[in-house]
Amino acid sequence: MATQPAPPSTTLFDAQVHARRWIDDYCARAPTHDILCQGDTAAWQAMFEELAAVASDDLGHARERVQRHATDIGTGFRIIGDGEERPWPVSPVPLLINAAEWTGIAAGVAQRAVLLERVTADLYGVGKLVASGTIPAALVTGSPLFLRPMVGIDPPGGHHLHFIGVDLARGPGGEWRVLADHLRAPAGAGYALENRLAVARTLGGLQAKLNIHRHAPFFAAFRAGIAAACRRTDPRIGLLTPGRYNPSYPEQAHLARYLGLLLVEGADLAALEGKVYVRTIAGLKRIDALWRRLDPRLLDPLAFDTHSQIGVPGLIDAWADGEVVLANAPGAGALEAPAFAAFMPTLSRAVLGEALKLPTIATWWCAGDAQRAHVEANLDTLTIAPAFGHLPLGLADHASRADLLADLARRPQDYVGQEEVALSTMPVVVGDRLEPRPFTLRVFAARGADGEWVVMPGGFGRIGEHPQATAVAIGEGLWSADVCIHGSEPVAAVSLLTAPDSLHVRRNPGTLPSRVADNFYWLGRYLERGEALLAAIRVLLGNSIDVDGGAVLSPATVGKLVGLIVGAGGAAHPPGLSRAALTAFARAAMEDEGWQSVAAVNRYAREIGEASRDRLSADMVRLLEAPFPTQRGMLERAGTLQRRYAAIAGLSAEHMVRNDSWRFHDLGRRIERAMATARALRLFGMKDDIVSTPDDLSTLLDLADSQISYRQRYPTGVARVPVVDLVALDPGNPRSLAFQAERIAEHLAKLPVLGDDDMAESQQAHATALAAIVTTATAADLNPDTLGDVERRLGTLSEAVARRYFLQGAEPLRAVGLTLA
Repeated sequence: MATQPAPPSTTLFDAQVHARRWIDDYCARAPTHDILCQGDTAAWQAMFEELAAVASDDLGHARERVQRHATDIGTGFRIIGDGEERPWPVSPVPLLINAAEWTGIAAGVAQRAVLLERVTADLYGVGKLVASGTIPAALVTGSPLFLRPMVGIDPPGGHHLHFIGVDLARGPGGEWRVLADHLRAPAGAGYALENRLAVARTLGGLQAKLNIHRHAPFFAAFRAGIAAACRRTDPRIGLLTPGRYNPSYPEQAHLARYLGLLLVEGADLAALEGKVYVRTIAGLKRIDALWRRLDPRLLDPLAFDTHSQIGVPGLIDAWADGEVVLANAPGAGALEAPAFAAFMPTLSRAVLGEALKLPTIATWWCAGDAQRAHVEANLDTLTIAPAFGHLPLGLADHASRADLLADLARRPQDYVGQEEVALSTMPVVVGDRLEPRPFTLRVFAARGADGEWVVMPGGFGRIGEHPQATAVAIGEGLWSADVCIHGSEPVAAVSLLTAPDSLHVRRNPGTLPSRVADNFYWLGRYLERGEALLAAIRVLLGNSIDVDGGAVLSPATVGKLVGLIVGAGGAAHPPGLSRAALTAFARAAMEDEGWQSVAAVNRYAREIGEASRDRLSADMVRLLEAPFPTQRGMLERAGTLQRRYAAIAGLSAEHMVRNDSWRFHDLGRRIERAMATARALRLFGMKDDIVSTPDDLSTLLDLADSQISYRQRYPTGVARVPVVDLVALDPGNPRSLAFQAERIAEHLAKLPVLGDDDMAESQQAHATALAAIVTTATAADLNPDTLGDVERRLGTLSEAVARRYFLQGAEPLRAVGLTLA
């Protein structure tokens, strides 16, 4: 974390004054149980001095700055039902916890992880805890989170749990208690990492001042722990995601990139002969471990939910055979049930022989008569919650107190009563001042290579919206906060990045799943398609609608332009060629998402960008996600879009490494551009009953973005043969048909092949034939039939690329390329 220089107007003395004033003003208004007012004031003073150095006395500016850094990192989230992602809300004020206090918290979390592992192993193994009555049988067998098919299976490496999350609350006296355990697919570790990055970019000197403990050793230990459970010494590890519509998909993509994991979906994987493979452009590649973020019931339609469309048939058999590690093992979520919280103190003494170091929030499972009576007698002072996650009738929308009591009597096992925990508060920037707000803390623990549990130093805090929120009411929180563990001892600069003096060199970017190649290919095609459609609309707008007086395109040329746009699916054919009709037509082709308009194509590209966060730069994703322009004039909107397309093309041309991902992206561009150019040549560059008009030829040059090149070569005026030669056959023109054919052949020649006979595959043969047709053509003899043949060949080539490299549903899994690499 490099120290950022303070603005010239903010001296060290000014920063100290601002920080002292903020703290004094805050503690005068905050509750006595606030963590700042009860904690290490010197540490908070140092933190606020860093904040003042960045924002002077403007706390609102500090909030905007850290939020801007979070946006630059690409942090976002989605609420279920939302169509668009939301920016991740980060507080500029981190939660500070002294290392001495944290030692006790970490010990309690590690103890809990050991307990959860042993209880899970017993539930799916010998079952002593149920047999002895320590756990009621109904608590296990009645839980929808208990997966009976997992009973009797020993997980690879001997461990069910590799990564857990624990929600903690700090009470008014400073004591910490456990609110909930997260074992199925604990979310939030990526957000903790992203919060740290955003705050570190804002408060650059805080690391050195307070000796903040780093996250990197924790993630390194987790990665090493999964690898240690695998059978191969150099395992391939993936992060299994439900896909981009999952609420925490941006976090998953960030974690995959940070940890060097392969981000995969169920469709990327195949279980074959007891092993699991990822389907790549080079054939099937063995995968050894999956950090799953998928609901366990959706993992394998052969083992669990037969309706699952996102699982991997045969995955559980491979796991049971020890051929793939799943973190965490299916079925571990049984202990997430709130009803289990009522038994955690007893389980700790029975299994570990000691009391819990971090007590669990007081919970009563209503399946017992005495417990239900207690809950009914204290209904107004307890929080009533589902016992196993699903919402009972008594807690459904519009249910009354009478409904709750009736359903509680009818199905008491579906309910728990929990004490309402009063929470400590922490400072949050509201407007331009600090306000106290209640918070909870999610802490993560991972199993290291030696089998021992490692606790992340910090985690992420969730901050409530209302000053008096309880632990239950806080929900997901209004803000998130970085959690900084600080101490007196210097912290080693550990990073997951390669050491500066490392001699290991690698130019192969690694495995490219077929789905990712498909995404990059169609991202290129959609971007090129949108740009081509926009070019036609701009020619139409600039030469036949918005021009008052002066030269305009002839009706025949305008009709061809309209036909070009209609043929591309951009809009319905206008009723005529009047100015009003063409204006409405152009607007529809730009904005009407009921057609294949520019807006619709942009949306397709944006969706692919969202699904490719782990492989695209934040700048590229930001450009793809930018809202559609809203300027009043269509030409202004079109110009904004054109500049955006140019920026994206520049990023892909100058910033993307020339690996296979880029090749598929550029291949998609070249095929789409070749199709558009061939179509434009047929419409505007061929002989009709008479030679093409100057309007036709000028329009062709506009569509091919070749006006300047032509004028430089032929200053005397436009002629058909020179125009056709430049647009179709000039290999030095990056917009020409010949240039696209040459690049297509080059890309396909460098992509992997499955056979070892050195013979061209179908897609390569098609590309060679296409290049031969274009190379041997002459401008004078080029005709519509040849161009139509070129278009058909491009379509056939695209289909061959898709069959060879992309996922094809239930087609064979390309076992020809089977490899254990």
